[in-house]
Amino acid sequence: MPFPAGEAFSQGFEAIGYIGLEDRPGFKMAIHKSGERWYLYTAHFWCSGWSVVEITDPHHPRFVRYIEGPPNTWTLQVQIADGKMITSMERIPPGWGGDVNGPYGEGFYIWDLADPENPQRLGHYKTGGKGTHRNYYAGGNYVHTTALPDGYDGHIYQIVDIADPANPREVSRWWRKGQWTAGGESGAPEHTLLHGGAYVVGDRAYLPYGGGGFVILDVSDFKAPKLISDLPFSPPFASRIAVHSAVPLQKRPLVVVNSEAIAERCDEPLGFAGIVDIRVETRPRLISLFPLPVPPKGYPYKNFCEQAGRFGPHNQHQPQFQDVLYQSENIVFLAYFNAGLRAFDISDERAPKEIGYFLPPDPVKRLGPLPKTGLATQSEDVIVDARGNVFVSDKNHGIYVLRFNG
Repeated sequence: MPFPAGEAFSQGFEAIGYIGLEDRPGFKMAIHKSGERWYLYTAHFWCSGWSVVEITDPHHPRFVRYIEGPPNTWTLQVQIADGKMITSMERIPPGWGGDVNGPYGEGFYIWDLADPENPQRLGHYKTGGKGTHRNYYAGGNYVHTTALPDGYDGHIYQIVDIADPANPREVSRWWRKGQWTAGGESGAPEHTLLHGGAYVVGDRAYLPYGGGGFVILDVSDFKAPKLISDLPFSPPFASRIAVHSAVPLQKRPLVVVNSEAIAERCDEPLGFAGIVDIRVETRPRLISLFPLPVPPKGYPYKNFCEQAGRFGPHNQHQPQFQDVLYQSENIVFLAYFNAGLRAFDISDERAPKEIGYFLPPDPVKRLGPLPKTGLATQSEDVIVDARGNVFVSDKNHGIYVLRFNG
C-alpha cells in the first residue's frame, strides 16, 4: 500500500512498507512465525477486533483478515507465544467510542494459531468485572493479567492458569493496599492501578503500577505473590500513569521504565523515560533519564508541546524472550505520541542518548475522536521482529514498517 501523503522526518530509520488496515488503526501488536511465513497480529483503535497481516515480505505486507470482537469493548492488547494468542477485552470508558451502557466483552480470549491465518478460539477467561487491559504472556501455562474485577478501585495483578484453555482459572491476585474497596480498604494514592503488563523474569515480576509506582514482586510461588520493594514516581512526575511500562534487561540488573502522556499539549506534569537499577532489589533507584525529544530542523513547531495531541512516552518494544522478536541490551525503541518513534542507546546506563527517530506526516483523515486538539501524529506502539523490521502504530494512521540503520 502506498505511504500516506506528507513529509516524514527521519534520522536512522527508513520507511519500507505501510499497512493501511482498511481505516481501522492498529494499536498493540504481536508477531508470529509459521514455517517460513511471518505474521503480524494487531488490536485496533475505534473498533473491537483484531487483524492478521502477513509480513514475510515487509516491503509488501499482505492484509489477511479482520476478526470482529464483541461490541463496546476495548481489544487493545495482543500477546503471542508457544503458538497461542492472548487477546484482552475491557469495557470501553467514556469518550473512546461505543455505547458505554451497552453489552461488552471482558477478560481475555485464548486462541490457537496452528492455522496462522485463521485463529481458532480455545477459551475465554472472565474477570467478573470490566475485563483486562495490558496482559503479559511469554509462553507456558500462565497469563499475567492486568485485571479489573468487581470490588476494586483500579486494575490489579492476577495470575491465570490456561493449561486447560477451555477452562482457565485464577491462581492468585495481588493489589496495592487501599484498592480492595469491597473489602473495606481505602486510601490508595491517586491513580493507583496496574497499567501492565507485569513483566515476569524467573521468580520475579516487575509491575508498572501507574500512580502506585514501580513494584517488584516475588512470584516464586504463583499462588502467593509477595512484595519485595517499590519505587514511587509521582510526585514529581505526572500521577495519572506515572509508570506505564517496566521492561527488565536480561543480562544487566536494570529496568527501563516510562510514564504515559495523557493530557494533550502537555497540560500536566512532565512525563519521563529512564533506567532503574535493581542491583539491590530491596532498594531500587532511578539512575538516569532519557533526553527529551526535540523537533528536527524544518519542523513547524519549536517544541512538541506546541503541536496538537499528546507529547510523551507510551509503549516500548518488549522482547519477552521470544525468538521472533529483536533482542537487545543496548537499544530501546519507544513510541512517543506526537514525537513519533524514538530510538535510544543505553549501552551506558548512566548516560542514555537518542540515536534515531521517525516522525511520520500528520494524518489527513480523522478515524477516531482523539486527539481533540487537532489531527496530529500519535505514535502508539512499536514492535521489532528478529529480522530488524520495525512496526509502528498510530491512532489515525495505518502501521509503518521501518528499518533502523542508526
